[in-house]
Amino acid sequence: MDYPSAHRAFLEVQNQLSNGVAIDQITDANALTGYHAWINAPALGPLKVILDVPALFIVIIITTIVFRGIRESRTASNIMVLLKLVVIFVVIVLGSFYVHPDNWSPFAPNGLAGVMKGVSAVFFAYIGFDAISTTAEECKNPQRDLPRGMFYALIICTILYVLISIVLTGMVNYTKLNVEDPLAFVFQEAGVNWLAYVISISAVVATASVLLVFQLGQPRIWMSMSRDGLLPKIFSRIHPKFKTPSFSTILTGLLVAIPALFLNLDIVLSLTSIGTLFAFVLVCGGVLVLQNDPDRPKSGFRVPYINGKYIVPALYVLAWVLIAIYNADGLRSTFDLSGNIGLRIPTLTFILVATYMAYASYQKNFSLIPVLGLLACLYLLTGESWTNWARFLIWLAVGLVVYFSYSRRNSKLETTRKEA
Repeated sequence: MDYPSAHRAFLEVQNQLSNGVAIDQITDANALTGYHAWINAPALGPLKVILDVPALFIVIIITTIVFRGIRESRTASNIMVLLKLVVIFVVIVLGSFYVHPDNWSPFAPNGLAGVMKGVSAVFFAYIGFDAISTTAEECKNPQRDLPRGMFYALIICTILYVLISIVLTGMVNYTKLNVEDPLAFVFQEAGVNWLAYVISISAVVATASVLLVFQLGQPRIWMSMSRDGLLPKIFSRIHPKFKTPSFSTILTGLLVAIPALFLNLDIVLSLTSIGTLFAFVLVCGGVLVLQNDPDRPKSGFRVPYINGKYIVPALYVLAWVLIAIYNADGLRSTFDLSGNIGLRIPTLTFILVATYMAYASYQKNFSLIPVLGLLACLYLLTGESWTNWARFLIWLAVGLVVYFSYSRRNSKLETTRKEA
C-alpha cells in the first residue's frame, strides 16, 4: 500500500472511531488495511515509512529484461500477454453464466457525459499502442508491420474491452465496481472464490506486462530525441553487447521505481491519461500540418485522406443542435460568467478550437480523420479535474524549461539553420 492511501485510510478510520464506531464494526476492508499499515509502520521522527517494496522489485526485473534486449522483452511480453488473454477468455465465458440483465438497467446511468469521463480516466490503456511505434528500429519492415500491428491490436483490444465491460456490469451493479480489482471482486460476489484468486494473481502479471511496454518505449523515445539534438548525447548511448539504449533504459527504470515506492496509483494513472491525451492532440495536429505541406517528402506512413470540407462543419452544427435540445442547462452553465470561470477554461478552449476546426476545414480542406481525432482527445481533456490539470501543467513547464535551456539551441534543425 502506498503512503497517501494508508494515510487517507488512517484518517478515515480515526474519524469513525472518534464518532463512537468500534473497530470491529468497520466493514471497509481497504480502510482497515490502510489503517493497520499506518499504525504499524516504522517511523523516522514524525514521518511514517510506508514503501511499496513489491512494486520496486517488479520494476527492477522489468528494467533488467528491457536492458538485455528486444528479443528478451518480446518473449517475456508474449508469455504475459498469453496469460492475460487466457484469463480474459475465462472471465468472459464463465462470467456470462452469472450475468443478470437487470444490472444493465439503466444501461448508461450517467449518459454520454459519464461515458466520456470514464474514457478520459482510463485513456492510459491506449498508450501501449503508441509505444509500438517506438520499436521501429527493431522491426524488419516497419512501414508494413507497425501500422498492421497497431490496427490489429486496437481492434482486438477494443472488442475485449467491450466484452469485459458487458460481463462485469451484468454480473454486479455498476455501483459496486469502484474497487481495486473488479475482475476478482465480481467472482467473489458470485461465490467463485477459486477463480477470484487466479485473477488476483494474474492481475500482477497483467500490470507487469503493461510496465514492460512502457519501459520498452520510453528509452527509445529519449534515444530518438537525443539523436535529433533535443537531449544530451548520453541518452542515445547504445550498449555494446545488448544493443539497447543503456543510459535511457536505466534512467527510465529509476524514474519508475522510485515513485512506485510511495506515490498514489490514482495520481499516476490520472497523469498518464492526461499526458497521453495531450500527446494525441499534438499528433493529430501534426498530421494536419504535414498533410497541408506541399513540400514535405513522401513517406510510407500516411493517414488516409478524407476531405472534411463539408463533413466537419456539418458535424459542428449538428453537435450544437443536439446540445441545445438535450443539454440546454449545461450549455447555459458553460457560458455563465457569474460562476468560477477558471474551472470551465478547458471546456471553453475546446469550443474555440472546435469552432476554428469547422471554419478551417471548410477553408483549407482539412482531412477528416485527424480533425476528429484532435477534437475527440481535446473533448476528453475537458473531463479532467483541475488538480490533474495543475500537475500536468507543472510537468509541462518542466519540459519547456528543458527545451528552451538545451534542446532549442542544440537541435539538428537549429544547427542546420545556422549553417545555412
